[in-house]
Amino acid sequence: MRLTRITLFFIALILGLGFYRLIDFLNKDLEAQTLQVTEESLADTANLLANLVEKQNDHTSLKLAFDGTSNRPLEAQIFKITKTKVGINAYLTDQDGIILFDSKHPQRVGKNFSTWNDVSRTLKGNYGARSTRAIEDDDQSSVLYIGAPVYRDTKIIGCLTAYKNQSDVLPFAELRRKKITSIAILIGSAILALITVVFLWLFRPVGQLTNYARAITKGERRPKPKVGVGREVNTLANALHDMRESLEGRKYVDQYIQSLTHELKSPLAAIQGAAELLHEEMPLQDRQRFTQNIRSQTDRCQQLINRLLELSALESQTHLDNQQALDFTKLCQQSLEQLSPLAESAQVKLTSDLPSSLPFTGNPMLLESAINHLLENAIQFSPSEATVTLTLKQKEKEITLTVTDQGPGIPDFAAKRAFEKFYSYRENSPHKSHGLGLAFVKEAVELHNGHTTITKNNPNGTTATITLPL
Repeated sequence: MRLTRITLFFIALILGLGFYRLIDFLNKDLEAQTLQVTEESLADTANLLANLVEKQNDHTSLKLAFDGTSNRPLEAQIFKITKTKVGINAYLTDQDGIILFDSKHPQRVGKNFSTWNDVSRTLKGNYGARSTRAIEDDDQSSVLYIGAPVYRDTKIIGCLTAYKNQSDVLPFAELRRKKITSIAILIGSAILALITVVFLWLFRPVGQLTNYARAITKGERRPKPKVGVGREVNTLANALHDMRESLEGRKYVDQYIQSLTHELKSPLAAIQGAAELLHEEMPLQDRQRFTQNIRSQTDRCQQLINRLLELSALESQTHLDNQQALDFTKLCQQSLEQLSPLAESAQVKLTSDLPSSLPFTGNPMLLESAINHLLENAIQFSPSEATVTLTLKQKEKEITLTVTDQGPGIPDFAAKRAFEKFYSYRENSPHKSHGLGLAFVKEAVELHNGHTTITKNNPNGTTATITLPL
């Protein structure tokens, strides 16, 4: 997912820079186009007013037109801006560039404007235009001047210049600029959001499958992730799942064959030895003893095989099946009742500290079997007249179940391996174990997303703990 985030960052950066350049170009071009349109309108106005002066042979009508316009009511709604006065003005020069009339600045009359581009170029028969700031340090004070020649017959006798403050048209450009910017940002955000959704749609399943593969590497029990409806990612998910089952199956079979061979070697040797001795002449008492030895070793083999089948069925599950709502307290009470005959025969007392009720969702058969294994283990390790205590508590969002005995206590080195298959620490104990009970507990608890621990108490005794999330 880190690659996804980096990719999205660079895409966002490229989009941002691209849209910034686009917005900057459009805004600059918008202002230029606005001024070009204004210049075109001023050119038309200047030529119309020049024609009016030519017809009247003086500027009297020009003065009357501007004087009347200044007092004329005006309210024009143009693109969210209300225009209340005429923004175009004009001045007239003679053939030497001397101001004869100025609609806005009458104090200019008599001044020589022959050096200004709009006047000098127009009097020479060329197109004359200029843009000059009224205030040198204020770029918003620029005024656009467009000149038109005044003819008498075919001779240029003057220049009529129409002029307009650029600040009159810049608000329109500013509104358009904001509109363009907002639309560009909206489009860019939509594109980025779409790309983000597409990347998440594509890369999120890849991230889930990556975590799934890592879990397989660590030996974790995790169900195949749901990666949506995409054919490609589902094909990959199924391939990973099949590969996991294939690899785990091979490893599982090899491991179990080796373990089963090792565990069956001793009882089979004992059965073989006893069977060979039975062919010889011996007292009836010895014959009965060897026969009983064969029966006990056969029972041990049968029990070992049954536990192996039970554990193998559990280990083959990649996720928890047959979940249902249950009362954990009732489950513990059932286990105590089932193990009470074993405790009585071992002269061990069973006690409990259980809440009145504790709702939980899980597989009741697996959980009950796990509790039974812990109680059976604790009873076997407890001396006569000892007590085995089953405790169940809820803390925040998890359940803690503990089984405590008063036996000699498990050493630290044995506690680290207690949940391994076929491992059994039975120092000075008459009971033989196949070492599969705690392995079953571990598998059942991990299918419920929980964990197990076993520790030695001080000064003696052992505590086995199951922790399950609610």
